[in-house]
Amino acid sequence: MTEHKEIVSLQVTLGCSRNCEPCSKYFDCTAPLKQDMYKNPALRRIEEKLKTVKHKIAVMSGKGGVGKSTTTANLAAAFNLLGAKVGILDSDFYGPSIPTIMGVGKSRLTVQEEGIVPVTSSHGIEVASVASTLGDTEYLTWMGDQIRWGLYQFLGGTTWSELDFLLIDLPPGTGEETLNVMKAIRGLSGGVIVTIPSDVSQLVVGRGISLCQKAGTEILGVVENMGTMICPKCHEDIDVFLSGGGIKIADAMKVPFLGTIPLDRRVAEASDAGEPFVNRYPDSPATQSFIEIAKKICKDLKFTVKEK
Repeated sequence: MTEHKEIVSLQVTLGCSRNCEPCSKYFDCTAPLKQDMYKNPALRRIEEKLKTVKHKIAVMSGKGGVGKSTTTANLAAAFNLLGAKVGILDSDFYGPSIPTIMGVGKSRLTVQEEGIVPVTSSHGIEVASVASTLGDTEYLTWMGDQIRWGLYQFLGGTTWSELDFLLIDLPPGTGEETLNVMKAIRGLSGGVIVTIPSDVSQLVVGRGISLCQKAGTEILGVVENMGTMICPKCHEDIDVFLSGGGIKIADAMKVPFLGTIPLDRRVAEASDAGEPFVNRYPDSPATQSFIEIAKKICKDLKFTVKEK
């Protein structure tokens, strides 16, 4: 009878190519050689361009379908309401949606001598996205190093104003795009992990948290999206996705839990209308949750809140 052995690890690369930038094992490597990567002019330019930004926050999810971009947009709006100057870099090159949510979907990026000029929303939030270089039905197919160099172009070529916060909306997963951001931005203030309550989401989110920990990226906290909703007829709480998973994974991984965003169909309505939910429905429970989460992050990063 053939013996079955358990697979305990996957070996996807062998040896060292001495090419650190695209290496998937970068954060596992202890060789001093990898620091030479930051002599690259493109990476030095990124560091120089981001000097005008006080706090750089990566918003990630580990998996798709959890409302990460919506959370990014509304957190940006919440920071803005707390008196911060805010920008968003949409680094989801495959499915960029931030310009639509922020109401700048029809605007196009321009270039001046200093670099790419982000578009600005009606509430004063700066936005840079590949979507702002394409028509409604146009697309780009990203292959190999194109993704990394596209990211370098946005990070090192965009001229932001003096920002308190730059939120970087990452694509789902723990793949190349996420690693590229963590490698390229040495002054990353931390990561916000977005999840939904389901057990499936928790498993994947746990891997995202592990990646941050291995990369030495501070985890500012876990946000549980799509929590309980209030029935529009009986006004009772309905626990559609069995909330509580967010705090469970945060406790298990020993990272902060920032809060739960209630499920509200108007979030989708506001996004489609091109206005962050926080601005469109300022008195809703979901908006209050976003504000409280933003306040916790401000406190952690020692930003003084100046509510409008």
